[in-house]
Amino acid sequence: MERLKGKAALVVGAGSIGPGWGNGNATAVTFAREGAQVFCVDRNAAAAEETVKIITSEGGEAMAFTADVSRAADVEAMVGACLRAYGRIDVLDNNVGIAEMGGVVEVSEADWDRVFAVNLKSAFLAMKHVIPVMARQRGGSIINISSIASIRHTGVSYVTYAATKAAINQMTRTTAVEFARQHIRVNAILPGLMKTPMVEHSVGLAASYAEGDVEAMWRARDAQVPMGHMGDAWDVANAALFLASDESRYVTGIELVVDGGITLKFS
Repeated sequence: MERLKGKAALVVGAGSIGPGWGNGNATAVTFAREGAQVFCVDRNAAAAEETVKIITSEGGEAMAFTADVSRAADVEAMVGACLRAYGRIDVLDNNVGIAEMGGVVEVSEADWDRVFAVNLKSAFLAMKHVIPVMARQRGGSIINISSIASIRHTGVSYVTYAATKAAINQMTRTTAVEFARQHIRVNAILPGLMKTPMVEHSVGLAASYAEGDVEAMWRARDAQVPMGHMGDAWDVANAALFLASDESRYVTGIELVVDGGITLKFS
């Protein structure tokens, strides 16, 4: 349908941590399939290149860039490289996130600082450097990937993840209001229980659910969801596509929950 034709999209966290479709690479590919030029950023150069390879093999246009987006210099370089490549930034998708197990008693100060730098500071830095570009263009769409852990206790103890995602929600709201008159929309997506490589490779999550048994974890997570199954990366990518497209031109500051109904449950 080419819903993003003529747009340049900057996807941060566009690689996948392992084989299969994660939120980042699925979103980058979806954007490209809808006509966008996609600037694929990841700390893992090979992962970013793999996403670009998929896009170009389908006839799309994409470029890979390696950056640690918790570092201001890397983010500034990332934005500059995207502008040199495509001349504009119409869509920013902040898809970086890690989960460190533990509550406030168990988690170390070092892990607290690391998760806040990766999950929250990265989104702050990306918006800080991209918003002036969008303001000059008189518009743009920013999509921050949060989580239902930002609004609910999910039964898993990872306070750093929940706290950073809750902060992303509020940063999304306040930034949306501040830049609405400049036609810059800022929204968040809150995925629920998803079947992605990031979850599969999280030893702590598997241990929390099923003593390390990944297949048992999948079954347990499926059973928690009212629809009877987890979502996948394409569910997040399609939500991002709506928010990136002009179809959502009057939508800003929302938290779009993509969770199969699990946050509607009492327990």
